[in-house]
Amino acid sequence: MCMIPALSQRHGGRGGIAFAAAVLAAGSVFAASGVAAAQPSTAPLNARAATAMSASIAKSLGDRTVGSFYDQASSSLTVTVTDQAAADQVRAAGATPKFVKYRASQLKAVTAELARTASVPGTAWRVDPRTGQVLVTADSTVTGAKLAQVTNAVHRFGDKARFAKTKGKLRPLISGGDAIWGQGLRCSLGFNVHTSSGQPAILTAGHCGVATNDWWADQGNSQHIASTSGANFPGTDYSYATYDAGVDAPSAVNTGQQITAAGDATVGETVTRSGSTTGVHDGQVTGLNATVNYQEGSVSGLIDTTVCAEPGDSGGSLFDGATALGLTSGGSGDCNSGGETFFQPVPAALSAYGLVLP
Repeated sequence: MCMIPALSQRHGGRGGIAFAAAVLAAGSVFAASGVAAAQPSTAPLNARAATAMSASIAKSLGDRTVGSFYDQASSSLTVTVTDQAAADQVRAAGATPKFVKYRASQLKAVTAELARTASVPGTAWRVDPRTGQVLVTADSTVTGAKLAQVTNAVHRFGDKARFAKTKGKLRPLISGGDAIWGQGLRCSLGFNVHTSSGQPAILTAGHCGVATNDWWADQGNSQHIASTSGANFPGTDYSYATYDAGVDAPSAVNTGQQITAAGDATVGETVTRSGSTTGVHDGQVTGLNATVNYQEGSVSGLIDTTVCAEPGDSGGSLFDGATALGLTSGGSGDCNSGGETFFQPVPAALSAYGLVLP
């Protein structure tokens, strides 16, 4: 099991850090066959079961779906489809079909062209399963000729894409101040993990790891706790740092919830984020596989949410009940006025480095 690190210090022992527990994981697995003979489920779905169901149906439908979304109020899953046969499969699996105009390959071609013609810092895009379109956004820094470049690119796709402005400025949420300190910066610990050789390590944002080789437990840099062992940014946004010998890792637990697994998010899921600047906040997943164009470079494959975050929250954990979902990457807005935050999925980060949750 894994723990969400806290920042309170323990007495005695070099680098003694106490950690708040992290996430748990539900782990209801749906085994829909995706054929008409399957018996539809009538039981309400939780978000974890809906995620498993969505993955199973998507594998069966392939190009005939552009995604799905979960409704918390009705505990139901809606899956996009492009033809009647696909709709029948979705109903047989126990979900609700929603007809959309374009296939997944057609919308993928849109995002590929956007990457070529509209990768302007301050923009982001993702497929919106609620509308069956590619949603392209631009923050407050995208103006003048750059804004025209983006809107012209979007308009060329007709109703395959739509454009919206967002408030604030898209940026990685790194800062200098609290939580874990690097060389002139601060970030938040995401999840405690183990390397393939069993060494305890920190999983956090890649833009944190590429910026520092060393991590301390205090702002004065007197308690060295870990060294960066791998970091990826831009492109993706994950890194890990191996703990020093003698530093208390997952076994030193304060309060919080246990993490038992990593999983994928689903659109409509209610999620919780923990970060060193703003603490704990909730929100909803609005999109998957998002591309964000930061000033520092583009990152793809991100989870888009309505959860707020601020500088210093970078690397912090995103979870649902018992399941580790993401690492805070960046976003716009703040926790006073609200905002949009993107997260690096945890499963991809674990796979990249051969890491496991304790």
